[in-house]
Amino acid sequence: MKRPLASLFLLAIASLAALPQAATAQSLVDARDTSGIAVSSPSATLPDLTYVRPTQKTKIRNYAFDAFGPYPIVGAALAAGINQEQNTPPEWEQGAEGYSKRFASDFEIAAITTTTRYALAQAFKEDTLYYRSDCKGVFPRLSHAVISTFTARRGEDGHRVFSVPALVAPYAGTMTAVYAWYPSRYEPADALRMGNYTLLGSIGGNLALEFFYGGPHSLLSRVHLNNGHGAPPPCSNP
Repeated sequence: MKRPLASLFLLAIASLAALPQAATAQSLVDARDTSGIAVSSPSATLPDLTYVRPTQKTKIRNYAFDAFGPYPIVGAALAAGINQEQNTPPEWEQGAEGYSKRFASDFEIAAITTTTRYALAQAFKEDTLYYRSDCKGVFPRLSHAVISTFTARRGEDGHRVFSVPALVAPYAGTMTAVYAWYPSRYEPADALRMGNYTLLGSIGGNLALEFFYGGPHSLLSRVHLNNGHGAPPPCSNP
């Protein structure tokens, strides 16, 4: 099942899905840090901010928004339209019924992926939210975005570790779809290929968050659960 257009489309969808996470981390720039010192503007020096591990309440609210909020709904609707145009899978045919099946499938895949990431992160005691880099220059920030796809924060200091949840989650949704509701001709190899698209979409989403996020006063930052819970680490110690 080759879907070159869908793989490119997933990059844009991942950007939408990940925007609330970046705004969550960035919101502390306009808030007060844990020492009670006010930060004047988004351009303030980020290394002065300390990492604050998200509370259980914040995790639950972020999970609910990331799994069932407007971004995954819109993303599933657009992805279903692409799959409808490509007639994938062809067994679901066309028309309203075919579109509804594709929408439900894409939404469930995204929900399972998000649920897996949050559940495993909880088990591994990790924080898998994205934190923008305070580095200068394209290549350091590019490297930060790509590495963040496969890493998470752990401990009270938020040190970076390789993240099993971040690596496994993109394949959980597609593997479930292949075994649960996709036509029987689909095999694990198809699920892995679809999961690869999801993982590439995560990288694209992180790149969009790093380079295109509009800051805490942007419109996008006002339509999510704006829960300040942490700050990016110093560039010298990512």
